[in-house]
Amino acid sequence: MRSLRFDGWIAGIGTTSGVRVVLGHWPRSPWGPFSDVMVEEADGHRLLLAPTGETADFVAGTYVFDEVRVVPVEVRVADRRHWTVTAPPIHLRFSTGRRNLPGLALRAVPGRLATRPDWIALWDRPARLLLGARTHGSARAGRHQWYGARDLHPVTSATVTCKGESLGALAPVEPPVRFGTGSTPRPPCLVRITTTVAVEQDRSTTGAAS
Repeated sequence: MRSLRFDGWIAGIGTTSGVRVVLGHWPRSPWGPFSDVMVEEADGHRLLLAPTGETADFVAGTYVFDEVRVVPVEVRVADRRHWTVTAPPIHLRFSTGRRNLPGLALRAVPGRLATRPDWIALWDRPARLLLGARTHGSARAGRHQWYGARDLHPVTSATVTCKGESLGALAPVEPPVRFGTGSTPRPPCLVRITTTVAVEQDRSTTGAAS
């Protein structure tokens, strides 16, 4: 097994139409900076939007989707609070507020401790009870993931469109998304996170930096 580390942000956003959107924004990853967007429609259809074939193959080999598309994924951040995401056919804009109690608690944990698998496993049950999200679990192809959350800000407003049509107002991420082991927290939020994925050594990971 080999450990691959992705350091960045995950945003989970629900809409009143029933569509849920999860953004992964990774300034540091084995494949350099990239972002991907996961969408689960109201009928359960799961779509991955990724910027390259390589990143699409890895994410689709870790999570479960009904459809995978390679499209340009652009993320812009203004004043650290206002995010704009373009991943055709999805366009997303959202803003975050001041960190709340969960965010303050996560910030109090030293970074090196927050990303250790044993510490992450310790917080799995509390995270499921309080936020509806798991901190680790098995994934596809014998892979295992650990989500080391380090900060959290609530999403206070969001606009989501698909092909120019509104998907409704901001809403909780309900029902939970079904891409893999865990979902994002029920309340829409932006989480600062380090994700570690243990994978078997194969051609898809040869040469990747951990």
